Amino acid sequence: MADITNVLVLCTGNSARSVLAECLINDLGGGKWKAFSAGSHPTGKVNPLSVEILQEKGHSIEGLRSKSWDEFALSDAPKMDLVITVCDNAAGEVCPIWPGHPSKVHVGFPDPAAAEGTHDERLAVFRQVYGMIEAKVRKLIEVGPERAGEV
Repeated sequence: MADITNVLVLCTGNSARSVLAECLINDLGGGKWKAFSAGSHPTGKVNPLSVEILQEKGHSIEGLRSKSWDEFALSDAPKMDLVITVCDNAAGEVCPIWPGHPSKVHVGFPDPAAAEGTHDERLAVFRQVYGMIEAKVRKLIEVGPERAGEV
């Protein structure tokens, strides 16, 4: 059985981009990728529009929660092979020391949670960002964790 690539996707609030990426990696990874997400300053809840777009796209939302990256710096945390920051704020912060010293890469996306307007206008922004993340996740899975910096 092939090894599983563990990926930690980081953002500041862990309510939108990192959660979308977590679900996409888990669903598109064919059982060879296991993603987790966390935030440097988690909001404590997954953005309702994240939940809506994930359900619309057929992803399971079971067990999704906004959590601190500190959980993944503990000695009993899963060993990460790759840490991806998806927002510029998190990329610029001093991260904890991750067990196993995983590779790190930054792939920034606009923050859909910052969108304003009607529900439908904000949901359209979430759909757009979801599509951007999906394209990068597909590329990541295609090239593999060793070439994540090329994504």
